[in-house]
Amino acid sequence: MGTSEAGRHIQLMDTTLRDGEQTQGVSFSVNEKVNIARALLQSLKVDRIEVASACVSEGEQRAVAQITEWAATAGLLERVEVLGFVDHRRSVDWIVAAGGKVINLLAKGSEKHCREQLGKTLESHLEGIARTVDYAKEQGLGVNMYLEDWSNGYLDSKDYVFALVTGTAGLGIVHYMLPDTLGVFSPAQVSASLADMLREFPDKQFDFHPHNDYGLATANVMAAVDAGINTIHCTINCLGERAGNASLAEVAVVLKDKLGLQLSIDETRIGLLSNMVENFSGKWIAANTPIVGADVFTQTAGIHADGDLKGDLYMSELGPERFARKRVYALGKMSGKASLINNLEELGISLSQKDQAKVLERIVKLGDSKQNITSDDLPFIIADVMESKEYQHITLLNCYISSGLDVESTASIRVSINGEEQQGSGSGNGGYAAFFDAIEQILQRRDFVMPALVDYEVHIPRGGQITALTECIITWEWQQHEFKTRGVDANQVLAAVEATLRMINIRLHADS
Repeated sequence: MGTSEAGRHIQLMDTTLRDGEQTQGVSFSVNEKVNIARALLQSLKVDRIEVASACVSEGEQRAVAQITEWAATAGLLERVEVLGFVDHRRSVDWIVAAGGKVINLLAKGSEKHCREQLGKTLESHLEGIARTVDYAKEQGLGVNMYLEDWSNGYLDSKDYVFALVTGTAGLGIVHYMLPDTLGVFSPAQVSASLADMLREFPDKQFDFHPHNDYGLATANVMAAVDAGINTIHCTINCLGERAGNASLAEVAVVLKDKLGLQLSIDETRIGLLSNMVENFSGKWIAANTPIVGADVFTQTAGIHADGDLKGDLYMSELGPERFARKRVYALGKMSGKASLINNLEELGISLSQKDQAKVLERIVKLGDSKQNITSDDLPFIIADVMESKEYQHITLLNCYISSGLDVESTASIRVSINGEEQQGSGSGNGGYAAFFDAIEQILQRRDFVMPALVDYEVHIPRGGQITALTECIITWEWQQHEFKTRGVDANQVLAAVEATLRMINIRLHADS
């Protein structure tokens, strides 16, 4: 079987909530697990999910129970799976008590593991598997079976692996799941070994479960599918033990774009799931992570922006619109005229060629000093270069902020708004909250409504001294449109104050 088969559909089984939770330092709460499970099945529309390991804890059982309760009402219960062990009744009873309908039985796919970890022969291991499977089916469970460490087991003793599948062939196991547990296989090894399995057992359904220890997980998925495998296991954001599992985002896009295969998932929801898992796991992905990274749809080089402007010359099938994202043209020392024009058009700003040259010169100079420049800085750079005061509607004349232990912070500020001085004071549970209260009270007198504060980020350089600059980036929402403003100061609170004043100037200018 090959990739050229017309309309061939590949199933994705997401194991973020089981194998992904084996990432060092990751432990999802019950509520987090339920929300991720719902998003995976209902929003992203993956084919199957593996949500837990049996017998781990009472909290884990509560999470599974809530997931299965929801899945049953949504008609998705058969797509929720739980890892269980060859322990006759124990795992099965745990899963049944949690409302589960599918057990993924963990058998030893390696003769070495069977002999040295279990202390059993293949025959005795098969007896244990048969007892557990029979009991699971009596309790109404569907059964899949992992061949743990299958890749090493296949390399060490192909006869053992074949005997394990043959010995369980009559038990009614639905999916035989073949893990490259330590991520040791190359694409060539994956291709050869899986083709061998499919030739030997043409009537069995095999899943491939890759790991990314050599950075080959996605390439190995391509080899597996090309060999004839129709179900792939993966996780959101490549979560998993050691180097993690295969990334769902990478796998889904590669299978569609490079192999022309059909999948069930909604690509526009990939970013949403990535962000959700980032927040719940506390594991932040790199900005250049394929598909989901913050910078992967950002063009930095001026020549690339020029090519896009003249004819989409540097765009590919991997466009941001597929994933409900937008292309960004970075501003910095590598920027060219086209980078600037693209950003000006996005902001609805028009400049003469002479003025564009002046602004670009300033952007390159700022880039040389390693300053982070965003499109939101452009109005201020333009105003500075053109010696224009049109974005200086409000100016901070004085600001005094007081904070202490176990007391509310207070702020006293004096500002100039279009030449008119105003004073105000405020309080809050921190210095910035107190400033925000004070400035909001002043602006309310002018019927100015503050946008909603959506996100607040603080960046401090690695290894910085106590006098190092602090960068504060605040995301605002106004009339269903999000925009960011940035402030830089050695004082963290004043950096946030600067970012807030920039936001107010943008809003005042828009209303003028």
